Amino acid sequence: MSEYKIKPLDFSKLRTVPLAGRPAKVNLSHFGRAYRPQGSSMTDFVDSLPHLLGADQFRELAASILHARVAGRAILWGIGGHVVKCGLAPVLIDLMDRELLTALAMNGAAAIHDLEIALSGATSEEVDDVLKDGRFGVSDETAATFHGAATAAARNGIGLGEALGRSLAGATNAEKSLLAAAWSRKIPATVHVALGTDTPHNDPRMDAAALGTTSYHDFRLFASLVRGLDEGGVYLNVGSAVLLPEIFLKAVSVVRNLGNPLSRFDTANLDFIQHYRPTRNVVERPVAGGGHGFALTGHHEIMVPLLAAYLAEFED
Repeated sequence: MSEYKIKPLDFSKLRTVPLAGRPAKVNLSHFGRAYRPQGSSMTDFVDSLPHLLGADQFRELAASILHARVAGRAILWGIGGHVVKCGLAPVLIDLMDRELLTALAMNGAAAIHDLEIALSGATSEEVDDVLKDGRFGVSDETAATFHGAATAAARNGIGLGEALGRSLAGATNAEKSLLAAAWSRKIPATVHVALGTDTPHNDPRMDAAALGTTSYHDFRLFASLVRGLDEGGVYLNVGSAVLLPEIFLKAVSVVRNLGNPLSRFDTANLDFIQHYRPTRNVVERPVAGGGHGFALTGHHEIMVPLLAAYLAEFED
């Protein structure tokens, strides 16, 4: 005999409903189907995915990008350093040539990894091994090229992204450089630097005034590019958890403040973790008055090539 004053609830009079009449969010029409490789394409594969959740977002994002290309609206890609480190430059360069990437924004880390790939075909140090004796982030060529581009950009009144692209155009591996590829195709590329966050910032050759001036030039250029999202453009934030989402939100605000409507466009965040700032500053807030925000979770080295391969099958 229990000594508790509260007794278990009597379920004997619970009311039930028939399964046939109960509303349901999932039915057989949403199910995926097994992929058959013989004679199939990426379109067949994506069509075979369930019509639910992330798979539907993937298809809808692709449709938005394709619509933007047909409508001649901006398709802006913002990328973090890991996107370059995991070998996606050839994929993104192909998207440039297919007019599925009309402008590129990157944080300082992405620019530095891209620069090192262009110069030497390798990047990304084993930080634990070199930090202990201060060898982390002290590559001579990296700092010389980065700061040389910044000072030249300040002198010539251009942005950091354009100057880096120009300086890398003749590099050994220029064909694998996003900045060089964008510059050679006259596709705007902007680089957004937070002082003290990137390895060349500890180099004595750094001209902080030049770096600030040229990165600020790129912020104003980025705002102009964001203006082109109005009525059908797409902005994709890929692998930047803090810097680019903050920059994007400020650019959206200043464009609207200057009298531009900036309505009915779509945004997406692609990352292996959905963070606060990309969710709020990219996926939700900018499109609250019209448009759609998508959040796709997965590794860049898988998600971006899948999206690009699917888009590539829809040629005009």
